[in-house]
Amino acid sequence: MFGIDGLSYTVLLAFVIDFSVRIVAIIVVPRNRRPMSGMAWLLTIFFIPYLGVLLFLLIGFRTLPKKRLARQEEINEFIRDTTSGTERVDRDQPWPGWLESVVELNRNLGAMPLVGDNSATLIGEYQVAFDTMIADIDTARTYVHVEFYILSLDPTTAPFFDALQRAVARGVTVRVLMDHIQSMRRPGYGRTKQRLTDAGVQWELMLPLQPLRGKWQRPDLRNHRKLLIVDGRVGFMGSQNIIDRSYNMRRNIRRGLQWKDLMTRVEGPIVTGLNAIFITDWYSETDELLTRDVEPYSPRLGAEGLDCQVVPSGPGFKGENNLRLFLALLYYARERIIITSPYFVPDEAMAYAITTATQRGIHVELFVSEIGDQAVVYHAQRSYYEELLTAGVHIYMYKSPYILHAKHFTIDDDVAVVGSSNMDMRSFSLNMEVSLMVRGRSFVADLRRLEDGYRADSTELTLENWRKQPLRSTMLDNLARLTSAVQ
Repeated sequence: MFGIDGLSYTVLLAFVIDFSVRIVAIIVVPRNRRPMSGMAWLLTIFFIPYLGVLLFLLIGFRTLPKKRLARQEEINEFIRDTTSGTERVDRDQPWPGWLESVVELNRNLGAMPLVGDNSATLIGEYQVAFDTMIADIDTARTYVHVEFYILSLDPTTAPFFDALQRAVARGVTVRVLMDHIQSMRRPGYGRTKQRLTDAGVQWELMLPLQPLRGKWQRPDLRNHRKLLIVDGRVGFMGSQNIIDRSYNMRRNIRRGLQWKDLMTRVEGPIVTGLNAIFITDWYSETDELLTRDVEPYSPRLGAEGLDCQVVPSGPGFKGENNLRLFLALLYYARERIIITSPYFVPDEAMAYAITTATQRGIHVELFVSEIGDQAVVYHAQRSYYEELLTAGVHIYMYKSPYILHAKHFTIDDDVAVVGSSNMDMRSFSLNMEVSLMVRGRSFVADLRRLEDGYRADSTELTLENWRKQPLRSTMLDNLARLTSAVQ
């Protein structure tokens, strides 16, 4: 039992510790952090100081281990050296006056050049994407590189695994990367790994959390990329994972949820850029640098070819590459901006860029899903709707039970961006992503046709209808918005 003096001393000590934690937090937390994120962390620490400090120490720093950062910089220098002079861009065709500076921005941030003479095909049907990837794997002669956020063996994806096995049987080298945590969360994770092993595939986990093996980093960092490269001739990238479109989760099946994605099939020298992303991630996980796979033969397509630039992003880079690209394009737009993102939780800079665009007279549309599969993100996203609608943004809600999981946006009739990156703070800061910037009116026109299809299957949200939301929904939305800023 404490005496009165002992009790007073304990209370005083607790007060001093609590006060000290708050003072230190004010000094440490906001440093090199977005104001919104810093404020969210400070509120967390002030309201629940001990748990808040523990969470901050666990997930409050977004840097990767020094070894991985050094490898990323090494690869960046390698890419700059090996791609110097490979642009082959036809500047006889009219460019938007601002595009050159965006290309330079991407080159400085992510090391990749803009290259011409490419072709690209959009695949918006889930099964068609699988069938097309399988068909190309079956043509492989030298290597197949597979990198997906989620890779799961199920009845839908079994033919994909069969194609990998057939490739190995032909003497093709097949390498596979999959995100550790997200693939592990799916039913049949053990069967998936065993199937790859039995097929003779070389496979590795990305960002593995295996502390007993010395593999550890901030536990909520994820590799969110989706890539397939065949012989350096053909590449795929986009939003679709290797899993059934219900994601095999009981709650999704119970609700009848179905994912609607977009993959882009590319040919031409840009495939080298996509392969360089795989090489980077393979090197980070295995210490093996696949330099011999960087320079494939790519035939010239002539003046009708597309100009493309790969833009990698993630905590391995000093800047938020995808966010900076998106902001630059939003401010350069002159006529029309159309955004498709399943998880739309912009930071303050992006929210300002979008609302500023409408005030400049730009027509802005946002496609999101009518329903959500992640409650916190869904409600955080909703917290921005009134601000956007008031500014004049047209919001279209894609019909349930589909989750519109495609990630792309178009600027005027000239430039488009497709890839794995959502427009949310997690994709900007914590996830490893890959985007593809494309200059070409034919490609933008193809995306416009997809957007027309989305619009036909969506309901436009009006400000009048939004303001009829019950108070409890508003409270949930605002709370989720605050929580989402804890990065």
